[in-house]
Amino acid sequence: MLTRSILKTFFFFFAIAFLLEPSFVFAARRTGFFVSPDFDFFRREEIAAVLIKTSPKLYFYVDDRWWLAQSFEKQRDKINSLKELDQEFRNRIHPILTKTFGSEPRPGIDKDLRITILIHPMIRKVGGYFHSGDGFFRVQVPRSNEREMVYLNAFHIKSPFLRNILAHEFMHLITFNQKDIIRGITEEIWLNDVRAEFTSFLLGYDDVFEKSLLKQRIRSFLRNPSDSLTEWLGEISDYGVVNLFALYLYDHYGIAILVDSLHSKKVGIPSINYALKKNGFEQDFSQIFTDWKIALLVNDCEIGSKYCFLSPQLKDLRVVPLTNFLPLVGQGVLSITHTTTDWSANWYRFIGGHQALRIEFRGSNDFVFNVPYMIEDAGGNLSIGFLELDEQQRGVIYIPDFNSKNRSFTILPSAQNKITGFNGREMAFSFSLTASIEKRTPEQEKELIKEIVKKIEFLRELIFQLQAEIALIMARRARFF
Repeated sequence: MLTRSILKTFFFFFAIAFLLEPSFVFAARRTGFFVSPDFDFFRREEIAAVLIKTSPKLYFYVDDRWWLAQSFEKQRDKINSLKELDQEFRNRIHPILTKTFGSEPRPGIDKDLRITILIHPMIRKVGGYFHSGDGFFRVQVPRSNEREMVYLNAFHIKSPFLRNILAHEFMHLITFNQKDIIRGITEEIWLNDVRAEFTSFLLGYDDVFEKSLLKQRIRSFLRNPSDSLTEWLGEISDYGVVNLFALYLYDHYGIAILVDSLHSKKVGIPSINYALKKNGFEQDFSQIFTDWKIALLVNDCEIGSKYCFLSPQLKDLRVVPLTNFLPLVGQGVLSITHTTTDWSANWYRFIGGHQALRIEFRGSNDFVFNVPYMIEDAGGNLSIGFLELDEQQRGVIYIPDFNSKNRSFTILPSAQNKITGFNGREMAFSFSLTASIEKRTPEQEKELIKEIVKKIEFLRELIFQLQAEIALIMARRARFF
């Protein structure tokens, strides 16, 4: 029985930056296609498309109305771009991705070894998309095109990232075969896009960083670094966060985790945990996510072997925490309440102040939080610790000599509750942070009390000695008289 998720599954590619021979156009076959009105520039549900080229692995169809509106020169220019794309797909994209992850459906529902690429005008932010419903018959999915196919945005044919887009969408087609067709289970969207985003790195498209899509993904991530890894809303920041998580996972645990999780009968987080265990790693997804959010802050292997990115393109990547200033004199209390979702990283830095800094974290006993922190001393040395939380998900830490021996304190709370069933917007919940300036830490108070007790004991001993001396003097006087 066809699941509801299969009926409605579209995977689309957010574009960042902005066929073949002409003789084929007039003799070409025209075919009707269903398209997504959410992505089509004119909000159409169906279009007529013309087959303008057949290659050993691909059919190239283009929206008839859009194509005929192009001048001859523009047609030739776009034809040349698609020729290059076809060659790249045959020589690199298809062989590398299928060797690594497995095959797409072959021959598939249409009994044809070729994949259909349908090019039509889309809204600008979308580079392309994949519709899993095309892999089923129309009796199952009424709007199925009954082909192994992907969709590309006609407005991005000249984009330098066109090959990235095709590789991304083709990876969705591979995932559809490996999960839905072979194993009868649908991958969660966020992990599906983790693998799809990783294809650009795997194919070497990110090697020249300044001209890479990775640079654009980092930029979108840094605009919203607290975007949840698992809450997939199709926003541009979603692509940035899954891209960087994919690269971190690859850096420290290898491509086998992405491959074996794909080839398992599990999906999402459980599939990653399965792959980690299969490959002999003790860490689970929760530990990796925690290490990743610390790496995004410090990115320094000397602080911890897992607190860094190994890829040279990411050597300078660091998030800038939300910084809070405390008064340099007097007493002060600063309270912050924040709303978050599962598997969303948050960074809060506290600077300024004086004497001792007290930080209190308050979550909720209904949710599980993970709360690492980082202390920077006056010499710029960094140390990582983890806040201990009670059953109510509350914890307190004191930092002595703040703004003198210790320069800053950064706390990284994240909720880590839900494991499966991610589909669109997730439930939000809140936590609070309270920073206050204290004269001393509890340890300093204990030390002060110890010193006072020592002084009291010293004074008692001194008094005892003085009393003894007085008694001796009085006794001598008594004998004298």
